[in-house]
Amino acid sequence: MCGILAVLGCVDNSQATRSRIIKLSRRLRHRGPDWSGLHCYEDCYLAHERLAIIDPISGDQPLYSEDKTVVVTVNGEIYNHKALRESESLKSHKYHTGSDCEVLAHLYEEHGEEFINMLDGMFAFVLLDTKDKSYIAVRDAIGVIPLYIGWGLDGSVWFASEMKALSDDCEQFMAFPPGHIYSSKQGGLRRWYNPPWFSELVPSTPYDPLVLRDTFEKAVIKRLMTDVPFGVLLSGGLDSSLVASVAIRHLEKSDARQWGSKLHTFCIGLKGSPDLKAGKEVADYLGTRHHELHFTVQEGIDAIEEVIYHVETYDVTTIRASTPMFLMSRKIKSLGVKMVLSGEGSDEIFGGYLYFHKAPNKKELHEETCRKIKALYQYDCLRANKSTSAWGVEARVPFLDKAFLDVAMGIDPEWKMIRPDLGRIEKWVLRNAFDDEKNPYLPKHILYRQKEQFSDGVGYSWIDGLKDHANKHVSDAMLTNANFVFPENTPLTKEAYYYRAIFEKFFPKSAARATVPGGPSVACSTAKAVEWDAAWKGNLDPSGRAALGVHVAAYEGDKAEAPRPEKVQKLAEKTAEAIV
Repeated sequence: MCGILAVLGCVDNSQATRSRIIKLSRRLRHRGPDWSGLHCYEDCYLAHERLAIIDPISGDQPLYSEDKTVVVTVNGEIYNHKALRESESLKSHKYHTGSDCEVLAHLYEEHGEEFINMLDGMFAFVLLDTKDKSYIAVRDAIGVIPLYIGWGLDGSVWFASEMKALSDDCEQFMAFPPGHIYSSKQGGLRRWYNPPWFSELVPSTPYDPLVLRDTFEKAVIKRLMTDVPFGVLLSGGLDSSLVASVAIRHLEKSDARQWGSKLHTFCIGLKGSPDLKAGKEVADYLGTRHHELHFTVQEGIDAIEEVIYHVETYDVTTIRASTPMFLMSRKIKSLGVKMVLSGEGSDEIFGGYLYFHKAPNKKELHEETCRKIKALYQYDCLRANKSTSAWGVEARVPFLDKAFLDVAMGIDPEWKMIRPDLGRIEKWVLRNAFDDEKNPYLPKHILYRQKEQFSDGVGYSWIDGLKDHANKHVSDAMLTNANFVFPENTPLTKEAYYYRAIFEKFFPKSAARATVPGGPSVACSTAKAVEWDAAWKGNLDPSGRAALGVHVAAYEGDKAEAPRPEKVQKLAEKTAEAIV
């Protein structure tokens, strides 16, 4: 994971401007602590802070075409770079490095701006053509990699991996939309990623578990491309467990580089949390080198300000989940690991959140999954990327692979409907695809474990502790007057008010506020899905336990039931038995 900053069209191209851009680029150095680079061409500046994953020795950026007239600064990974290098149009080109991203400059030389659909990866980049001083900026399909765009009073256009690198110097800025390209030649933004599911029309492709399984395995395997130590984030839930299982199967029969003789897995939680218990069980089953990391509620609370600074949001559920991930990433980096695989995206694709139990029909379920995927860049992608990159760790997410999305979102959503009468719990199509009796991927009760949101799974008392802390620091009067203090996206709870006040301290501009989504939510739903159950309107909370009548440790209002991991275990075993 790297940090990029590009400023195009500065009126003042003096040494002072260069020094200012270097200073701003340093704000991104946590993302790329391995090396820094800066290319200046007249009034255009492309800066880069590198985290070396592929070709650590010679792959420093910015990267260039053969004659160095095309310059590119990139954050991300191009998984099909070898195939692209060997393609008919590029096989005669000469390369300066072994970097997977160098291919971008050569693709542009051959295909102009129309090469983006050829890329398989996660990326955000800015490319400058010095022959005519034109440039493009591009963000990947789903927004796994963050990117912001801003405009200066002098007419300059800015691009940065994180808001903090441009918010002080731009008059206006916003999150760069996923699946888009900004072209100085054609003027403004246009969408380059237009998959069939984007229209939200209900698909009708029959469910084929073997096709789904095969496509996911390929998505995991391509993400094992690395020249540095790596691991898998393993909470013991379905998604992370499948990622770990597929990865270890591949590594056992390949010569892929590993950190030692075993795949390393990582899990974090409060002592006695559901995730720690399940994570260890899966790790023991798979035979990984497992690292169980603990934190206390107080340690999490102490990190909140730093988390908000790095993650750049005041969204409640994102901060709840980002904090343990932020703490875990620090430990992971201390062990020498630079890259991890993670399970984000599955719940959005398959309707895995517990509120999907109330989906009234397949049309509404499918439309909600589409809405959730389109918004991932504001939530889980933002969390997974910025929580890890705060410590110079890169997170890769195989569930958001383009080919896998095409298959999974093309399935007739009737198969994704939760049908207890047919033994189908949430994400049944995924569970069933990996339910292999002869060569099991996972133990049955893990394969059919009830969904736990990350902020719940690390320990139920984590969220309760956050609420108690906010209640001590935000008075009733403060919350009563919240609509006057924060008229835009007004916080509705003391916890939300507490986070918002911290955010405003770091990012006081209205443009920064507007980068964070709002609206009612229950168990991570969109505002539209809240309408599925009238009872939810009085219990709006993004925790999975807010799904009344669904979660085995559900709560009403601020009253939480005591954590009962043994009840979760029994439910999973009972579900597995029923399906068998």
